[in-house]
Amino acid sequence: MTTPLPAPLAARVDALLARGGRRLLGIAGAPGAGKSTLAARVAAAHPGRAVVVPMDGFHLAQRTLEALGRADRKGAPDTFDADGFVALLRRLRDPRPGATGWAPEYRRDLRNPVAGAIGVPADVPLVVVEGNYLLLDAHGFGPVADLLDESWFVAPDDGVRLARLVARHEAFGKTPDAARAWSTGPDEANARLVAAGAARADVVVDPDDPDAGRPGGPTPGR
Repeated sequence: MTTPLPAPLAARVDALLARGGRRLLGIAGAPGAGKSTLAARVAAAHPGRAVVVPMDGFHLAQRTLEALGRADRKGAPDTFDADGFVALLRRLRDPRPGATGWAPEYRRDLRNPVAGAIGVPADVPLVVVEGNYLLLDAHGFGPVADLLDESWFVAPDDGVRLARLVARHEAFGKTPDAARAWSTGPDEANARLVAAGAARADVVVDPDDPDAGRPGGPTPGR
């Protein structure tokens, strides 16, 4: 069973939906912060009215990363198709009546994205976009923040985040030593880069705090 949203965050989503039309909620944060879990909680609170679209679907293909010499730092900004991601968000903001927009999904078991895996029907009012670089003002991601109606930056306790990240890498096949090396190496470098985006968020939240979002940024409506 999905854990309910903290009341302040639930109120922010309700206010966003009350504005009508198609709305994009962005959930950003460092690797292992809990973005996908929080996005799933938002969607579960609004069945049939929300679809989650992860930025990870815009990973470059593993073969491409190897050819470019970037596979050893997969997850860095230049290992994504930023322009393609921005183009999708622009389409999702203005859906064609009756049409379904399609987004890619990253498959960890394949180590590759799969095109057309996530359908976003035109009558769904909320698209929950989650990813590391939604608030990054560089590497082609600069336009993303302005395409979001509301943005949250997920910032749990750093020790908790690291433990989750190591466990996730182990679950997908890395040895404990390799999982920790990747988490404290490439992932940590990306986390430092992502941290600068917190200043652009409407609210900074600890997803494990029942009062998350209570004192944060402005209410929806910008």
